[in-house]
Amino acid sequence: MIPITITEFVKQKVESNPDTDAETLIANCKETLKAKHCGAACIICNSPIWAAGSAITGTYMCFTCMTGEIDDSEDYEIE
Repeated sequence: MIPITITEFVKQKVESNPDTDAETLIANCKETLKAKHCGAACIICNSPIWAAGSAITGTYMCFTCMTGEIDDSEDYEIE
């Protein structure tokens, strides 16, 4: 995964989705990142959560369970 700051992640998300509430997304990013660092696991497979995706969906899931893809090398993860 490509590391990205919360600020840059939110900026990119708002640019591509203008209806996104930036303040809510920032809070969600902080919450899911904290949960990931505390060992939060995917609700489906018990792998570590994908904080970026979980912040958007509100569901603690890993990259693969959320997207159905295995290769996460071109996707962002908040740091």
